[in-house]
Amino acid sequence: METIKPFPNPYRPGAGHSPPYLAGREKEQEKFSKLLDQEVVIKNLILTGLRGTGKTVLLETLKPIGISKEWLWAGADLSESASVSENSIAIRLLTDLAVATSQIIIDVKTKTGIGFASETSKSARTLDYKNLVEYFQSQPGLVSDKLKSTLEWVWSYVKNNSKIRGIVFAYDEAQNMSDNTKDKEYPLSVLLDVFQSLQRKQIPFILVFVGLPTLLSKLVETRTYTERMFEVVELKSLSNNECKAAISIPLVNSPVRFDKVAIKLIINRSGGYPYFIQFICRETFDSFLSQVTREVPNPAVPMNEIIAKLDSEFFAGRWNNLSDRQRELLTVVATIQNPEQQFSLQEVAEQSKKVLKKSLGGSQINQMFIKLTEKGLVYKARHGKYTLGIPMLGKYILRQGLLNSKAAHPSGQF
Repeated sequence: METIKPFPNPYRPGAGHSPPYLAGREKEQEKFSKLLDQEVVIKNLILTGLRGTGKTVLLETLKPIGISKEWLWAGADLSESASVSENSIAIRLLTDLAVATSQIIIDVKTKTGIGFASETSKSARTLDYKNLVEYFQSQPGLVSDKLKSTLEWVWSYVKNNSKIRGIVFAYDEAQNMSDNTKDKEYPLSVLLDVFQSLQRKQIPFILVFVGLPTLLSKLVETRTYTERMFEVVELKSLSNNECKAAISIPLVNSPVRFDKVAIKLIINRSGGYPYFIQFICRETFDSFLSQVTREVPNPAVPMNEIIAKLDSEFFAGRWNNLSDRQRELLTVVATIQNPEQQFSLQEVAEQSKKVLKKSLGGSQINQMFIKLTEKGLVYKARHGKYTLGIPMLGKYILRQGLLNSKAAHPSGQF
C-alpha cells in the first residue's frame, strides 16, 4: 500500500477564521480601497450579511489594504457593554485609537539633575491611552463635545506625519450598538454625530461597520442622514466558480482530490455560503483521506452524515431555544417557495392556511416575528418584507419534518 504523506486539513470552519483561500471578495476589497482614496471623506463603509457569509474574515483582509495605503487602523468587536452609555462608547474608541497612536509624540520634556554630576534626560509624551483619556476628561461640555475635541486634538499631531493619510475606525458586530432612551443614553447617536462633524471639517477619519442585516435599519432609525454617510456592501453566497475555487485551491499538493461530482455536491449542499463550504469540505477531506488510506476504490462523500453533524453544531442550539409555536411558524415560512428570499406577512398567513390545521393571522405572525427577530432568526428587511436570519435555515427546518397535518411544499433539494 502506498504511504500517504501527512497533510493537515486545510479547511477552517471556525467563526471568523480565515479560510485557506478567500474566494470571491475582490469587488468588496476594491470598493474599500476606493473609499480610502477620497480627498474628503464623505462616505464610510457598512459590511452586512447573514451569519456565515464571511464578514469578519473580509474585515481582516481590509486592514492590510488600509495600512498599505498609509491609514492607521483602530478597531475591535463591539460588545453590548461597549454601547451601554455615551461615555463607554467614547472610552471604547479612545482605547482602540491608542493602540494605533501610542508611538506618536506630543512633546519632549528635558529634565536636568541637581549637582556637579548631574545628567540631562528626556521623556516623551505620546498619544497613548493615558494621555488620550486625560485630555478627554479635561474637556468641557457633553460627551459628544469632549470626544470631538479629543479626536481633533489627536489629528493635530497625527497630520504632521507625512506617511499617515488618515485613520480607519473599524468595528465588527456593530449591530450591538443602540441608543437607550429609557436611561437617556445615546451612544450610537453620539458616535454618528461625532464622525459626521469631523468629516465636515475634512478630518480624514473613516468608519467601517460590520454587522448583521439589522444594522443599517438601526442606523437609519437613529439618524436619518446615515444613508448618505455610508456605502453599503451586502455579502451574499459565492458564485459557482467562486465556490469551486474555495473548494479546490486549498487541495494543491494534497494527497486528497475532490472530483467534479464531489465538488458539485458540496456546492449544492453548502448553498455557496463560505462557512458551510469550509465545514463540509473539512469533514469531506477527513473522510476522503481515510478512504484513500484504506484504498477504498471509489471514495464517496458521506453527505448525509456531514449534514447531520452541521445540523447539530450550527442549527440545533438556536432551534432548541424556540417555543413550539415559534417552530411551527418558521416551518410555515420554510415551506414557502424560495424561503431564503424575502417574504411578507401576508404570504406567510396565506401559506399557513395551506399547511396548518389552524392558520395564523397577520397580527399573530407579526408579534411572533418580533420575538424571532430578537433571537436573530428573522430580520425585517425594508419595505415591510422579512427574511430568515440564518443561511439555509429553511432547509434545516424541512429536514426536521415537523409538518404532518397537511402536505408541505418543499423548497428545493435538501
